[in-house]
Amino acid sequence: MSDALIMTGRSLRLSRRNLDALITSMALPVMLLLVFVYFFGGAIDTGTRYVTYVVPGVLLLCAGFGAANTAMAVTEDLKSGIIDRFRSLDIGGTPILTGHVLASAVRNLVATTLVLCLALAIGFRPVATLSGWLAATAVLLIYILALSWFSAAIGLFVKSSEAAGGFTFLVSFLPYPSSAFVRTDTMPGWLQGFAAHQPVTQVIETLRGLLLGQPVGTTPWVALAWCAGILAVSVGASGLLFRRRTA
Repeated sequence: MSDALIMTGRSLRLSRRNLDALITSMALPVMLLLVFVYFFGGAIDTGTRYVTYVVPGVLLLCAGFGAANTAMAVTEDLKSGIIDRFRSLDIGGTPILTGHVLASAVRNLVATTLVLCLALAIGFRPVATLSGWLAATAVLLIYILALSWFSAAIGLFVKSSEAAGGFTFLVSFLPYPSSAFVRTDTMPGWLQGFAAHQPVTQVIETLRGLLLGQPVGTTPWVALAWCAGILAVSVGASGLLFRRRTA
């Protein structure tokens, strides 16, 4: 655990020094929130104020973009040779990867807080109780951790930063065929099945229900099951890939 915390501090310091990437990760979700609310919101009918509907989706988009950057960070470590230096200091793969994942979670929570503050300023009015806020935060954090570990596995699998950057695009695109920005029943029939049942939709509907005081049914459990599955597979794959890349 001490090694993991040291690696987390290292990753956060690297993020602070890479100001252009840090500013982009913070500014992009803010810009997307403003674009969707003020450019498209008046033309989209969701049965409620569009800012109320779209905020949970933007929070997931923000989390996905931030978590995906973990892939590029891991790839850069492998290319630079720093991994070999760490291993010579008897630091294993788990603390190194955990450091990247925890740093990703910290960055994402800061970006998510920024987006939420802006959303409140432009009209988002959640009615969640304290337990609702805590549950929504827990689900979002578990989603971030699962996606960050998956991103770390991708960073170990690919050979270049460019390929890792492609993963960033894929994860950033995934909220679009979901209930993030429009209701899934307005999509073409061939797309509705995927959009309604993919993991991003389950997490978004969980956050939306918890923050707006709506019935959530079994959706949180489905969302947590998706996150747990992604997390288990990603952690296992990361261990195998790390041993293969550093053998």
